[in-house]
Amino acid sequence: MRSPAPPRRSRSGIGSGGVEFDTRVKTAIYRRVVETARAPGVAEIAAALAAPPEEIRGAYRRLFARRVLFLEGDGETIRMAPPFSGVPTQHRVRVGDRTYFANCSWDSFGIPAALHAEGEVHSRCEQTLEPIRLRVGREGPEAGPVVAHFAVPAAKWWADLVYT
Repeated sequence: MRSPAPPRRSRSGIGSGGVEFDTRVKTAIYRRVVETARAPGVAEIAAALAAPPEEIRGAYRRLFARRVLFLEGDGETIRMAPPFSGVPTQHRVRVGDRTYFANCSWDSFGIPAALHAEGEVHSRCEQTLEPIRLRVGREGPEAGPVVAHFAVPAAKWWADLVYT
């Protein structure tokens, strides 16, 4: 029996295609989102990790396959790095001096939780179009007269994540 080939190494010395590399890419993505309140491009992550862009694209594809990221049709533009949205949405979350976009009402609570900070959600009711403003503390959202309704069961969200 032959021994397996050693992992391929990039010029950066990081093994490409492995879980460790993908974790470094994921961490760099989230770090940039938190710092800039926007989703980074492939070139930004390649520069941050001193890795070739094609290796970053490969990591994006693997992270998408594992449902860590949701990509646009081009396969490299980040639409969602849950709970953060890579595109503007009606769900804005203010934490400190930054405003982030959330993918949905559920994710709007996830942003302060992910940042371990208090925040304020600004959104609207889809039925009445009335604005919604909620404070979210470290223990969760404040009590209020607001109800979130999910038309699609959570187990089926990835069937059409943009609609959901």
